[in-house]
This record gives sequence, structure tokens and C-alpha cells, in this order.
Amino acid sequence: MSDRHPIVAVTGSSGAGTSTVIGAFDRVLTQLKLVGAFVEGDAFHAFDREQMRAAVERARIRGENFSHFGPQANLLERLEGLFREYGEHGTGTSRRYLHNEKQAREARRDIGTFTPWMPLRADSDLLIYEGLHGGVVTREVDVATHVDLLIGVVPIVNLEWIQKLSRDTSERGKAPEDVMRTILRRMPDYVHYITPQFSRTDINFQRVPLVDTANPFVLRDIPRDEESLIVIHFSPNSRAPRQFATWRRKIPGAFLSRPDTMVVPGVQQQYALELILLPALKRIAARRRTMLKGARRRIPPGGGGLSTR
Repeated sequence: MSDRHPIVAVTGSSGAGTSTVIGAFDRVLTQLKLVGAFVEGDAFHAFDREQMRAAVERARIRGENFSHFGPQANLLERLEGLFREYGEHGTGTSRRYLHNEKQAREARRDIGTFTPWMPLRADSDLLIYEGLHGGVVTREVDVATHVDLLIGVVPIVNLEWIQKLSRDTSERGKAPEDVMRTILRRMPDYVHYITPQFSRTDINFQRVPLVDTANPFVLRDIPRDEESLIVIHFSPNSRAPRQFATWRRKIPGAFLSRPDTMVVPGVQQQYALELILLPALKRIAARRRTMLKGARRRIPPGGGGLSTR
């Protein structure tokens, strides 16, 4: 962790809705006049689309599980290296995975490939990661230890599968049967590498539908905001400020289900996200300013750069 170059990670599985939280971060950063270096977790996949298909087929023949949820399909050491480098120096490199035709056309590359590795923007105040492994810990890596604020996005599992099925069929042209096979293939890695991260988070945002989702593999519309509740849980050692009394006054329909858990109507999700993220990012920004001021005071007369934490 680093006060001078803080890292915020939004972690959640494929189709969980992490992009919704990233949108709220973007608006709060603008309000606070902070600059974020955004990093996509897909950039750290080890294989492009065709290579991944071949790797999955080899694993199938051997009778093994293999998925993007597991460490073998990802450059987790490189991800941890990026977090370590950014925390120490505010620098690092990343790339983008090209999911669709629009992204591929803009990058002048094929769908399912990567852009080149490029340096992060040099003027950032913090790094913001969105992806599968922002809080992952294995025998080889500990990504979570480098993160200053860890946010989990985890719909109940049936809703997560519905959202993935809807996205992959409508946006990525996949057949429903293929999406179902992917979900089944990923399940062991989901249990071992995705769900444990939500016990390391500072805050979890869990969407709960109020309509029947008993069979998530039937093509259907994703439950609307007005058909959902958002369960917001703060961990016992959360580094994010809790202002439940204030938030309950400001968010229509909000209530506490437990002393550490607030529930809000789905239509208030964006508003609740911004209210909760605002004091958390203010605290991170204040620590960074204090660190930078202290570092400047420690520069000896006649030279030397800013000291790092």
C-alpha cells in the first residue's frame, strides 16, 4: 500500500457489473479534481482469444479445468508487479484486450487480441483497477496487499449468470449453450480464486433481484433497477469511512439490515455509489497530500527527489 501513489481495485467476476462502479468512480474523481490511471484486468490475460481456445481444448483433452478465473490463464505476477511499481513510483505499463469490433477497429487490430503494452499516464493521482483479480492471493502472488481500497461487486450467483448470459449473447455474439459451458468450466476456479476475494474487500456491493431468477439459463431480460435491491456491506476493518446516518437521510428507501450493512433500492444504486465513494476517495486524497507535503519538507537543500514510501 502507498499513501503517495494509492491503488483502488474493483474486483468482480465476468458480468458482475464492475463497470457500473467504475462509472461512479469517474464522476467522483471529476468532482474531486483527481486524475485516475485506469487499468483493465483483461489486459493481464495470458492468452489472446485464439490462444485461449486452444489452451481450453488442451485442458479438456487432459481432463483438467482451465479458465480466465484461474492463475494459469493470467499474468498475475505481472499484475502484482504493476501494483508494486505504481505504489513505489507512480509508474507502470498496461494494455487493453479488444472485446468487440468497435474496439478492434479503433486499435487497428483483430478482435480478441491485445494492444501493445504502454506506460500509464504520468499525471495520475491514483491507480484504479477493474477486473477479476484485484484482491487475489495465491501461493505465488499477493495482489491484495498492494491495494489501498478494495471494492467487491458480486450479484447473487443466479443474477450474475443471467447478466453474463445476456451480455455474451447480445454483445459478443455467443450462443447460450456456449455461455453455459463456460460458466460450468469456470466453476472450480470461481470457488477457489474469485469468491475468496470478497472476504478481503473493504466494501461489497451485492445486487439482489426481487423477481424470479430460479433458472438463470433461460434467456430473459436482466431484472431492472426497480426490481432489485443493493446490499452494501462494510468489512470489520474497512478502510472506507462509514456514514450510515447521513446516507440513510439522503438515500430514499435506505435502511440498515445489520450494523455493518446498508440496503438501498436498485434505482438508488448510482447515487449510493457516489455518496459512499466520495468520502473514501477524499480520505485517500488527503493522505496523499500529507505525504507529498512531508516529502517536500524532507528534500535536502540543493537537490534530491521526492522520497518514496
